[in-house]
Order: sequence, then C-alpha cells, then structure tokens
Amino acid sequence: MKTHLIFKSKKTGFVLLGLLLILGCQNDDSDLQDVKASKDPNVFIDTFSGGLNFAAFSGTDIFAFQVDNEVTYNNTNASMRFDVPNANDPAGAYAGGAFFTGVGRDLSSYNALTFWAKSSVAATVGVIGFGIDLGANKYPASLNNLKLSTVWKKYIIPIPDASKLKTEKGLFYISAGPENGNGFSFWVDEVKFETLGTLAYAQPAINNGLNTTVTSFNGVSLNVAGLTTTYNLLNGTNQIVTTSPNYFSFASSNVAVATVDAQGLVSTVGAGTAIITGSIGGVLAKGNITIQSLGNFTAAPAQPVRPAANVISIFSNAYANAPVQFYNGYWEPYQTTKSADFISNGDAVLNYTNFNFVGIQFGQPTVNATTLTHLHFDLYIPGTVAPGANFKIRVVDFGANGADGGGDDSSHTLTYTSPILVSQNWISLNIPFTSFSGLTSRARLGQIILEGSNIPNFYADNIYFYKN
Repeated sequence: MKTHLIFKSKKTGFVLLGLLLILGCQNDDSDLQDVKASKDPNVFIDTFSGGLNFAAFSGTDIFAFQVDNEVTYNNTNASMRFDVPNANDPAGAYAGGAFFTGVGRDLSSYNALTFWAKSSVAATVGVIGFGIDLGANKYPASLNNLKLSTVWKKYIIPIPDASKLKTEKGLFYISAGPENGNGFSFWVDEVKFETLGTLAYAQPAINNGLNTTVTSFNGVSLNVAGLTTTYNLLNGTNQIVTTSPNYFSFASSNVAVATVDAQGLVSTVGAGTAIITGSIGGVLAKGNITIQSLGNFTAAPAQPVRPAANVISIFSNAYANAPVQFYNGYWEPYQTTKSADFISNGDAVLNYTNFNFVGIQFGQPTVNATTLTHLHFDLYIPGTVAPGANFKIRVVDFGANGADGGGDDSSHTLTYTSPILVSQNWISLNIPFTSFSGLTSRARLGQIILEGSNIPNFYADNIYFYKN
C-alpha cells in the first residue's frame, strides 16, 4: 500500500493531500511487462472495467464510495454512489477519490469522457475529471463546481488533446464537499470515453484568456496559470475544461529575456520584453503574458537584525510570520488592486499593481503589540512618482471583541508624500506607534490597510512590528 501527495486547490475549496489505496495496490512501472495498451473505453459500466482500482483521497470518508444496485441510470445493473458527509462528520470532510489502472490505456482515439449523474438534492461537486493516476498525473482535465440536479443528466468532459493519452492510467476522479454544511448522496453511471461528433470550437486559453503585463527581474519565476479549454456543446453551452499544462506548448517571443518550460514555468533571464504564449495541437491559446524585465532586482535594505523576541512579523523572510489571512483582501467593487508577487534570489516580495487600496489582514488570531513600539515597512515604487502622489498606511485594532467591524474597532492613518516618496529606491519606514494617535489599543491588531493615489504599482517587504 502507498500514500501519495497529490495537490491543493484553493479555487474549489477542497484539499487533495494524498491517496489511500483501498481496492488494490499500485504496480510499479518496473514490474510491468511490455504489452500493447488496451483501447478499452469503459470505466464503469455496471461494474469496474478490467484492471480498475479505486483510491480514496486523504481527508475524505474512505467508505463514502460504494457500488449501488438500486439507484441506477436507465435501469442498468449498478451505479457508483458517493455519500458526502456533513461538515462536522468525524469520518472525513469530503467524499471522493481516483479510479486508475496499473497499466495505461490508449485513449487517443476518443475525444471525451462522458457519464450520467444525479444527486439526492441540488448540489455542487467540487471537481470531476480524469488524469489522476497516483504517479506523474501528467494529463488531468476536469470540470470544476459541477452542478447536479435530482434527475439523471449526461455530462461531457472533452479531452484537450487526445493524442497525449496513449498510455493513460488515470481514468476518473472526483471530489465533493458538503452542500451548505449538509451531507448528500450522488450517483454516477455509464462512465466511459467516447468519440463525439458534437464537440465544436476548441479554444484553449492561458492566463484566464487575458493579455496582461508583468514587471519582472532577473531570477524571478512565475507559473503560467488560468489554463482552460472551452468547447461548444450541441446544446449551445460552452463547456470549460480545466486543463493540465502538459497539454500545452508554451513559447517565448524573446528567450534572451524570459524562457518558459514544458510545464509553463516562466523564468526571467535578462532585461527587455518577452511575450509568453501557449497553444494546444497548433491552436493558439487566448491570452498571453508580457514580461517586462528591468534586469537585476535591487533587494530591500539589509535584512533586519533585530532579535526575534522583539518582533512580530507580518511579511518578512527574516522572521517567522504571524498567521495572515490574506495579503490582498480584494474588496469589490471599489478595489482595483491586484497582486503579482514574486521571489527574487530567495526573497519573497509583495507586488501590488493597479493600486488604489488593499488590505493585509491578520485577525485570526489578532496581534498583541502592546509591548512593541514601532511598525517597520519597506516600500519600493518602480515608476515615476507623479506630482500629488501620496501613500497611506492605516493600522486597525479590532477592539475587545476581536472582530473586524465589530463596533469597537480603532484605527489611524498616516499619509506620506514627496520628498519621502521617491522612485526606484527602497524607502524604509520605521513608524512609532505614538504616531498612530487614533489607536485606542494595540492589544488586538488585525489589519494594515494601504491606500494611495498616482502610484499604480509598488513593492513591499519586511512588514513587521518591533520593540525598539
């Protein structure tokens, strides 16, 4: 038996940390004989197809899956049943797992995975797809937040590039959490790969289909994200498939500035401009990333040397950071600030773009800074400081109830202008708490809110409270 690290997904609200094999053991590739890959399209038709195993994802109720002979599609002999636990069930918070084979199948002649499904109540399944195989997991593709109803309906997951699936072991996987905290059951039947003539207009996309520009420096890397493929189905709807980077071919318009590898890892190597694009099967993906490299990055001033016992860090490589809920509380519809954080030579830097205001929140738990004396903040403005530019720092205490907006909060805002604000140089601010006169307490600090005008982009580093 083996346990395997898989991945985390913030987007869909579930975590797949590992796999516990419960219906058979994984075969090592070295144990396999050289055989021709089967083209069997069936995954579950009344029973497990040949060689199929099931592994429950860790953190799930390992008994949530069973074969059901009573509730089936179109009076077939059996279906796959998943009993999603409620939010407080000690057996596990989710239901789901991976269905895989020890020997890969040749699925290159099919263009979709199809299945029928229904639920005991109208509910949302976090993710359902194929390509998780307990190994390299190279070619997963999935539907996220799939809506199920109480009647049987056929669902289609188009394959982004079937030519890649000549020895695929990961035939089906699924993960679902409680619906509004409540458990429910759902059924899946007639799971198989098909060749459909009703799929049209395959449009791959990177970067969520957007054209964006990123300021970068030598040694900074980023992953191309927002990878999807959209298909027009026979009923006129657009089916968006979350797509593995291994289906894509990535390219850089200027490899002297930025390179991109087969998994979509972009590495900045020189000054200048490069455009990162992607394609699947020769079809250019919608969206791109323009890398504007300024060359070598000037790191923040020398790392702090204050004793750790005298510091509570919010963001710094020099100290262990306090628990932070977010560094960019995206407060729609008024906030425009986006994050393009990066790591340069091992030092993580916060990068805020299209800046108007942004919140850093560390309210669970709040920070007790009653014995501390100062706030330290390193700021770098890469662009020109326009006339009238200002930068504001507000510190918020959540009050006795320790809750944001609980009616007893206190705060104070400091405003910085020229000549303190300069471009293309680090600005180190050491601000005494006595300057924040509006703070009635420092026992439950929970937020640092940044606001400004005529400063579209800035970097931040070494944000911490300290005792002088």
